[in-house]
Amino acid sequence: MDINRRRLLRAGLGVSAILALAACGNGSPGSTDGASGPPRPGGTLRVGALGKSSKIERDPHATLSNDSDFLIMSLLYDPLTVPGADPNVAPRLAARWEADKDQRNWTFTLADGASFHDGRPVTSADVVWSLRRLREMAGETKVPVSSVADIRPAGPNAVVLTCAAPNSQLPLLLRMMTFVVPEGTTDFARGVGSGPFRLESFDRGNARLVRNETWHGGPPLLDAIEVTLFESPESMSNAIMAGQIDLASSVGAVAGRTAESRGDLKVVRRPDDVAVAIAMRTSDGPFADPRVREALRLIVDRDAMVAQVLSGYGTVANDVLGTADPSFDRSLPQRTRDIDRAKALLAEAGFDTSKTYRLVTKQEAAGEVESARVFAAQAGDAGLKIEVVVQEANDFYDRTWLRAPFYTVNWGTNDSVVFFASKVMTSQTAWNETDFADPAFDKAYARALAAPAGAEFVEASREIQRIQYDRGGYLVWGMADGIDIAAASVQGLPDLGGYGRVQLERAWLSS
Repeated sequence: MDINRRRLLRAGLGVSAILALAACGNGSPGSTDGASGPPRPGGTLRVGALGKSSKIERDPHATLSNDSDFLIMSLLYDPLTVPGADPNVAPRLAARWEADKDQRNWTFTLADGASFHDGRPVTSADVVWSLRRLREMAGETKVPVSSVADIRPAGPNAVVLTCAAPNSQLPLLLRMMTFVVPEGTTDFARGVGSGPFRLESFDRGNARLVRNETWHGGPPLLDAIEVTLFESPESMSNAIMAGQIDLASSVGAVAGRTAESRGDLKVVRRPDDVAVAIAMRTSDGPFADPRVREALRLIVDRDAMVAQVLSGYGTVANDVLGTADPSFDRSLPQRTRDIDRAKALLAEAGFDTSKTYRLVTKQEAAGEVESARVFAAQAGDAGLKIEVVVQEANDFYDRTWLRAPFYTVNWGTNDSVVFFASKVMTSQTAWNETDFADPAFDKAYARALAAPAGAEFVEASREIQRIQYDRGGYLVWGMADGIDIAAASVQGLPDLGGYGRVQLERAWLSS
């Protein structure tokens, strides 16, 4: 599992050759939610975030399994780029970027005045050292270049990344991945970064962060943010209901329904936030025949899944990841339940309906286990016997993920088809969840990366989607809304999904 595989949250569709935006105010937008008067400074925001005490991590380049750790890192350290609204890639430590005509060499220019919490200026040497360290630790999944030699300085305030092939989406693929630390840092106990908050204290996964008055993006309004680790959504929901915290992130539909009846609380819904899907192994095993995968996609009652699993906090999906992508192909026929056709396809494929098939799931995303159980019940209408096996999340990623023939996954990176292709579907990726190796898909993906913004890119993106729709390994039945609960006094919260939800630097308290 990797940062953060479980919630690779929200990434955006790419940028054209040059995107020069101010560092302040172009990230995830916030809303005052009807508060009167201008934003006011001061106060401490108490935030709850999920995590396991056994998985606490202080190194921003290591595996971050905990949402709590990722939230802390995103406030202490600056990545080069972050999610935005329109366009959906915004500057952070990089003030601007541009590619050469071949879209292989990308130059990222650092924000003016960027400095670390200890006063040292951020230089290209710091960025190069950080990206090379990240590339060595995490591979091309996080820094898509062939080797550390492809990351080099371009003077004191810029860096160049050289891709092995044209890559129009590099700023997208770097979003919230590239936390920068001072050159040579190996001890991260002090949390010295260049982000909007500084570390005041850290205790067993809980942290107090205070405003960085000299942040290059402009000082935050809040005096401090206190992050509390919660081991379960239920305990976090209880804390927000009792007034022990001011913000609970990704709490799920049940807690959202309860909070809606409370005048002292508000619910922030982030549409298209999380896909809770079923992965079917395509290379071998019982689901290798595309007719079998098609049959399972026809068995599911999508409307019932959204109603039962998501309590209506979501929408029906159509077996393609990246539903909020501007190039999403809405001309693909919406799949609906067709049991007779599903049975016919299973018979044609010689699928053995006398066996019982294990669908492995885990207590991770809200509704994930319930989705497996509801699907298993629906599959019985077509004569399939499915046993739902619930694993502890860490055990799941150690034993099941990337190996089992049939398991649930959850992803929150839903505004880019190409992002998903890059991370989980091309034959070269280390995270190929369905072991999907399709030469036509790989070719379409390469075309998309090489294409400039416009019609050529859209057509390549739609070819990726058509192949995924026809013969891919995912059953994507619906999209869950992200649901955050906040005290009525909390204003300026980000309303983008995925990665965008950790951008709390513009939040403020009205009382």
